[in-house]
Amino acid sequence: MQLALITGGTSGIGLEFARALARGGAGLVLVARDAARLEAVADHLRTEFGVAVETLAADLAERADQARVAARLRSGDVDVLINNAGFSLKTPLVGGDDDLADRAYEVMGRAPRVLSGAAASVMRDAGRGWIINVISVSALTRQDSYSALKAYTLALSEVLAGELAGSGVHVTAVLPGWTRTESHDRGRSARSGVPGFLWLSPAEVAADGLRAARAGRVIAVPSKRYKLLAAILRALPAGAMRAISHQIKGSRSRSRPTGGSS
Repeated sequence: MQLALITGGTSGIGLEFARALARGGAGLVLVARDAARLEAVADHLRTEFGVAVETLAADLAERADQARVAARLRSGDVDVLINNAGFSLKTPLVGGDDDLADRAYEVMGRAPRVLSGAAASVMRDAGRGWIINVISVSALTRQDSYSALKAYTLALSEVLAGELAGSGVHVTAVLPGWTRTESHDRGRSARSGVPGFLWLSPAEVAADGLRAARAGRVIAVPSKRYKLLAAILRALPAGAMRAISHQIKGSRSRSRPTGGSS
């Protein structure tokens, strides 16, 4: 793989994907909203790894910016697309903040669909490529509006993987659990409410996601503890899963009123 485009590539999981790929000699296209931070991170990566790093300032909540990034993907030189941009969504479906929910859908729902479609059309013609969608293990639950949105993006990834089967293009959905990233800080997550053993590092998530992509796996759940949790959630009857999700949501609300989702 020669060139990777990463959304949300200036911090957390996205930055660790960038570092891991640059360490292997891949060039990078970093996409994020903050142009100044983009340039600072790009300069650091160029110096540390000696690779070419292009920056593309874009707010993926805006459809015009989604279109600009999609156009960059259609230029034909991107081998790896990592849809990583996201943020904490803490608003209920009933009586919630519709503007925030719409923005979350644009960034974590529509943007992955549009960008994956743009990349896939070019990669399929070339007969090679990776599309990695960073989602969340909460996609396997029904806790809140965040888990509902992540469930959509997981289903989208699985459908796309089916469409591209046999084409040489591999789609991998990465489902991390609680990960120490800035999105939790922006969502004012109270980390004290989450046991230490449940936290993952961004580097751990990125490494597992890349291993899964290399192996052609459609779903990657980083760490043994979250793999076990995911297996249990998938095996549960739908009614039991909804009941457990409700209990988790209730306990989180009592102990962490403004806590973020994983």
